Formats: sequence, structure tokens, C-alpha cells
Amino acid sequence: MLHRVSEWLWWERLWLPEKVSWSDLEDSEGCVYAKASQLYAALPCALCMLLVRFLFERYLAIPLADLWGVRDRVRLTAETNPVLEKHFCSQARVLSQADLRSLCKKTSWPERKVQVWFKRRRNQERPGLRKSWRCVFYLFAFVAGALALYDKPWLYNLKEVWAGFPKQSMLPSQYYYYLLEMGFYLSLLLSLTFDVKRKDFKEQVTHHIATLTQLSFSWISNYIRIGTLVMACHDSADILLEGAKVFNYAKWQQTANTMFVVFTALFTLTRLVIFPFWLIHCTWVYPLEEFAPFFGYYFFNVMLLVLQILHLYWAVLISRMLLKLIFSKLDGDDRSDEEEDDSDLPKERNNKLSHINGSGARGRGANGH
Repeated sequence: MLHRVSEWLWWERLWLPEKVSWSDLEDSEGCVYAKASQLYAALPCALCMLLVRFLFERYLAIPLADLWGVRDRVRLTAETNPVLEKHFCSQARVLSQADLRSLCKKTSWPERKVQVWFKRRRNQERPGLRKSWRCVFYLFAFVAGALALYDKPWLYNLKEVWAGFPKQSMLPSQYYYYLLEMGFYLSLLLSLTFDVKRKDFKEQVTHHIATLTQLSFSWISNYIRIGTLVMACHDSADILLEGAKVFNYAKWQQTANTMFVVFTALFTLTRLVIFPFWLIHCTWVYPLEEFAPFFGYYFFNVMLLVLQILHLYWAVLISRMLLKLIFSKLDGDDRSDEEEDDSDLPKERNNKLSHINGSGARGRGANGH
């Protein structure tokens, strides 16, 4: 049975156009083609990324933050309470009035004490301000992508992406660029288990899985040229977002605000214009001039559309942040709840209800470029 599953999984019509077989993609005459077995290297690369991230944050980012005077706020730890912890982890991070009353009965605690516990517990889940790993990676990845693409004809003429497809020899720069990106996104997926859960946690998981699936498929089907263009398109804007966060945490407010405005413009250009109208157009239209559509053609384009839907979702969040910047100030990542003080708790009963409802409107907190 496993043999049949393997035969179906590697059926050539799933991965390759008609009249093309796996034997046509065997290394020969100086041509080297991507192999599925090479994808296994992404796992040790991801583990190395996690190690590099740990070393960077501990021995470089934190000392630099101390040098620049960036400080995390002191956060009080919520005392141990299994009943409240279970509710926090499995049901809701922000209490409704009904939940508040129920938990008060179960714990025999007054309402204010339960509210304080939830505020402190939410604060424990928020990210520290002194870590800039993603900013450094996106900068490094974008530079790597630029070096891998700047002299390639398909960067300037998208029809060259499909010239000779799928018999396109893999370049060393493409191999290492793919390995770098796949290792990073796999490390992000692995780190979701211990990183801060933001409001878009589910969208982050979807994004990372879609990205890894897309990269793996494009690698096996030799969609490598368009794959490198998609990666470079994504990395270009992410540098500015992470950089804006770093400067905001360092209290360089004007620099952070300016960088965020530039990021918004670049995000709109790359994710809402270039990605759908150039790159997706390139994968939908130009291949049909070279070969008849096959399963891989449809699958790859569907995965690109999934990413585009996520782009639209994040565009809404970014628009909200931009409005916040224009009408007040840039307070950080809109996917996270704001830092809360115990003193913020209202003392009057009527104010309690309005505050709880207001907190609920901010959304439940649920990295990922």
C-alpha cells in the first residue's frame, strides 16, 4: 500500500507538464536540477536559525539595547491559580462580565483581584522590546536575494521565468537562497510554540504553512525562478516594519514614524500591486504559452492566492496602525494588546463593565517578514 501511495504522490502529472518525466530532470551535461531530498536540509537549517536567534538576542541585541537605553517594562508575575490559568489558556484572555462573576465564585476572589490577575497574565505574554532578530534576518535575506537576482534576465523580463521550463538548471545562489528562506520560515513555525501569541496567531500559522508548502512545491517542480522573485518581493517591505519597531522601542519616535509610513507605501506597492498584478499574472498567464495546464500549475497559483488573501488581511491591520499614527502616535504592533497597568483598573462597578467591554473590543491576543 505504501508503494502505491508513493507512486501516486510522485506521479509525474501532479508535478510536471505533459511529455516531461522525472528522468528529464536528472543531472547531466553540466545541468543540475533541484531534488526533493534536498528539502530535508531545511530542518537542520531551521534549528541553526533558532540557535543563531538565541545567541543574537542574548549576546548582541540586549547589550545594544542597554547601550541605547531601551528598557523593557517591569512586569509583575501573576500568582499561581490553576482555575484562572485554565480559563486563560483554553477559553479567553479577556473576561466578559459573566466570566468574571463565574471565576470569582470558583476562586472565592473579589472581582478586582481576578481582573488584576488577568492583566498581569496578559502582560507576561507580551513580547520584550529589546529583540530585533527579524529585522536583521529580513535585511540579510533581502541582500542575499538581491545578489542572487540582480543579474538574472527574469528579474527584468518575467517571460524569461518560463523560458525552457522545467528544464532549467539550478544555480548555487538559488539553492542557498531557498535553504535560507525555508529554514527561517520553518524556525518561525517551530518558535510559535514559545513566542508571544498575537491576535493574528492563526493567520501566522496559515502563512508559514502556505509559504513552506509553496516553497517545497516550487522546489520540486522547478518553479525556482518565480519562487525567488516571490521571496524577494516579501522581504523588501518586512525590513522596514521590523526596523520601525526597533526605532520605536528605542524612543526614536520621528524615525520610527517615518519608517512606518515608508513601509506602508512599500507594502502597498509590493503586496497589493506587484505581487498580484505582476507575479501572479506571471504564473497564471505566461506558463500557458509554454505548456498545457496541469495539477501543479493550479496548485501553485492557489497557494499564491492564499498568500494574497493574507496580504489583504494584514493591509487592514496596517491601515489601522497608520490611522493610529496619523491621529495619535505609533504605539507598536497592532497585533498585540497594549501594555496594561494594575492601576488602570476602574474602581467603580459601572466603569468595570465598560472597561471590560472596551478591552474585549481590542481583541484577544492569539510571529511572522
